[in-house]
Amino acid sequence: MGKFRIETDSMGEVEVPAGALFGAQTQRAVNNFPISGLEMPSRFIHALAKIKRCAALANKKLTLLDAAIADAIVDACDKMLSGQHGEQFPVDVFQTGSGTSTNMNINEVIATLASRILNQKVDPNDHVNSGQSSNDVIPTAIHVSAVLAVEQELLPALDILYRSLIEKAKTLESYVKTGRTHLMDAMPIRFDQELSAWAGQIQQSKHRLQAILPELKSLAQGGTAVGTGINTSPEFAAGFVKELSDFCAVEFTVSENFFVSISSQDTAVALSGQLKTLAVSLMKIGNDLRWMNSGPLSGLGEIQLEAVQPGSSIMPGKVNPVIPEAITMVAAQVMGNDTTITVAGQSGNFQLNAMLPVIAYNLLQSIELLANSTRLLADKAVSGFTVNKNNIERALARNPILVTALNPLIGYQKAAAIAKKAYASGRTIIDVAVEETNLSRSELERILNPSDLTKGGVKS
Repeated sequence: MGKFRIETDSMGEVEVPAGALFGAQTQRAVNNFPISGLEMPSRFIHALAKIKRCAALANKKLTLLDAAIADAIVDACDKMLSGQHGEQFPVDVFQTGSGTSTNMNINEVIATLASRILNQKVDPNDHVNSGQSSNDVIPTAIHVSAVLAVEQELLPALDILYRSLIEKAKTLESYVKTGRTHLMDAMPIRFDQELSAWAGQIQQSKHRLQAILPELKSLAQGGTAVGTGINTSPEFAAGFVKELSDFCAVEFTVSENFFVSISSQDTAVALSGQLKTLAVSLMKIGNDLRWMNSGPLSGLGEIQLEAVQPGSSIMPGKVNPVIPEAITMVAAQVMGNDTTITVAGQSGNFQLNAMLPVIAYNLLQSIELLANSTRLLADKAVSGFTVNKNNIERALARNPILVTALNPLIGYQKAAAIAKKAYASGRTIIDVAVEETNLSRSELERILNPSDLTKGGVKS
C-alpha cells in the first residue's frame, strides 16, 4: 500500500504512484490508454509549461489570480523548463482527441510543485488552468512548439546544408559529367550546376517554411472551450500573447478568429505539407547521391562518398551509401507523417478537432527528423565526397548524345543517324562525325567540347 496514494477527482478515487507529481486525472489516462508507449514530445511539454507560465502572469496582471499563487506557478514552470520532472508525463499519444489528458497532466504536476513552493494548496483546474481550456491550450501548444522547432532547429539546419552545397559546388566547377534524363545519357552538365539544383531546392523549402510562420504564430489561447472566450477575461488573450512573446523572444499574435483556431488544424496541415515537400527534395538528393556513388566498378561510379562504416556482415570490404539511405528513410517517414496529419486535420467536427495529440506528435517528429538529417547530410555526405575524374571523363567521351550540338549544323535526322552508328560501333561521336560530315576533327572537337556545352547557346 505504501507504493500508492489515493487521489480524488470528479469521478471518485484512484490509486496514484506514491512518488508521482501528477494526480487522479493523469492516472486515469495512464490506465485508459495503454496503447503505444509513445509519450508526447518533450518540446511539446515545454511549450505547455511556457503557456501555463505566461497564462499565470497574464491572470496575475488582470488580478484574476492571486499574486502568490501565480508566482508559485511560474516557479514550478521554470523548474520544468530547466529540465526537471520530465518523467512525470506518462500519458500515451493515443488518448482523448482534445489532448485534455495531457493538459491535466501538466496542470496537476505544476499544481503539486507550486503547492510545495507556496506551502498551501494550488488547484490544477482553478489556478493552473485559470481562464483556459484544453481546447485552446493544446492547439496553442501545437503552434508554439512547431514555431520554436522550425526557427531554432530546422531553419538553421537548412542553412547548414545550403552552405555546404554551395561551398562544395565551388570546388567542383571544373568537373564535367554526363547529364541524365530518364536515367539515360543526356547533354553534359558540370558538377557545380548539378549541386546548384539541390541547393535551390533547399533554399525554396526554407522560403516556404518562413512564409507559413506568421500564420503559425497566430494562437488560439483565449478562445477557451469553443471560441467564444467563455470564463476568461476579454483582455486575457492579448496579455497572454505579450507575456509569451517576451518570454520566447518570438512575436506571437492573437488569433483573428478563435473559432477557426480551435475547430481546425489547417495551419498544422499546411506546415506538414511544406515539411513533406522538403522530404521530397531530400529523397531526390539522397537518391542522386546513391546513384552517383553506385559501383564502384559496375555502377556509375561518378563519386565516392565518405566511408563511415563497413557495409556488409558477409561481404568483406563492401561499403554502402548509408548516410543517403538514412536520409531517404527519414523522407519516407515524414511523408507518412504528413498523411497522418492530413487525415487528422479532417477530424475538425463542429467546434473542435479531435485528433490534436497525434497531430502534435507527428508534426514535431517530422521537424526533428528533418533538422537532424539535413545536418547529417551536410556533414557526412555532401562535404566529404570525392569525384572519380577518370570515370566521368571516360563516360563523357563515349556519350553519343553530344551530337545534339550538331543539330543546327547538320539537322536532327543526320545527327540521330550519327548517334546510332556511334552507339552500335562503340566509337566516339567525333570519330563517326568525321566520316559522316564535312566538318574537320578540329572543328568537331571545338563544337563538341563538353565544358563549352555546359554553357548553352548555339555552337557554330
